[in-house]
Amino acid sequence: MNLATFAVGAVQLALVVVGGPLLLGLMRRVRSRLEGRDGPPITQPWRDIAKLAHKQRTRPTESSWIFSAAPLVLVATAATVATLAPLIALTPPLAASTDFIAVIFVLLVGSVALALAALDTGTAFGGMGASRALTIGALVEPALLVAVLALSLPLHSTNLVAIVADGSRHASVLVGPSHLLALASFIVVILAESGRLPVDNPSTHLELTMIYEALILEYSGPDLALVTLGESMRLAIWLGLFVNLVAPAGVAANAGAAALVLGLVAVAAKVALVGTIVAVYEVTTAKLRLFRLPELLAGGFILALLGVVTGAVMR
Repeated sequence: MNLATFAVGAVQLALVVVGGPLLLGLMRRVRSRLEGRDGPPITQPWRDIAKLAHKQRTRPTESSWIFSAAPLVLVATAATVATLAPLIALTPPLAASTDFIAVIFVLLVGSVALALAALDTGTAFGGMGASRALTIGALVEPALLVAVLALSLPLHSTNLVAIVADGSRHASVLVGPSHLLALASFIVVILAESGRLPVDNPSTHLELTMIYEALILEYSGPDLALVTLGESMRLAIWLGLFVNLVAPAGVAANAGAAALVLGLVAVAAKVALVGTIVAVYEVTTAKLRLFRLPELLAGGFILALLGVVTGAVMR
């Protein structure tokens, strides 16, 4: 890893840390305007994080070190992927070793950490949220793995940088049926893993319907600030990976200053656009019943499987 690749990783990390809460604020703003409300400013998530960072930390009496470590694990895993994934350039640190499957499972470690922390509290709502979250995770992982397999078929490699680079060099790959089916599955998985509608309502606080909110119900102060930052970073990373797989235009091929600025602007614009589309979709749809979620996620798995079959047949 040389100085240039280190600079790429540092810029990507700064972009995700700063841009994650802003993306969350943009999506909330769009939803508010479409619902006829003025809504909070885009910078509101950052204001909330700053406010929480100065509040007192409280923890359940019976909780262990797992509860305290989960927010740090969530932020650390998101920061690791933000540094190593090809978000603004094809030359991140350890580019030759950035395996797509490894990237996905590093991100999923944060979800597992939050679920374990919710169980560690010993509360009914924590256990309920952890059970639901892990059930969704068990349904999401097969679809993710098969989608990665479909995306990696043209190159016979699961190297994430190589997959994005191949799409930027050959436009025909981006419109291939295998690629499109895999990406359709990928966006279903992103909505489920990020706790967005129709899987979960990010603005609900109804105890009987919430999933993600039940995981973080006992967090407060700096711990809740870290959880908010980590989840916004993960959402930005998921959408960043998606837009670069859909349309890698603008991703820098080298670590030059001009190319990095162009890549930064390009990925920020694409993620903001997709975030806006997701927010519009959330206003026009309703949350699915819990027992209907396996049908949605099974649909994502079938799309990914069709992508694999199509890619194998058309080789």
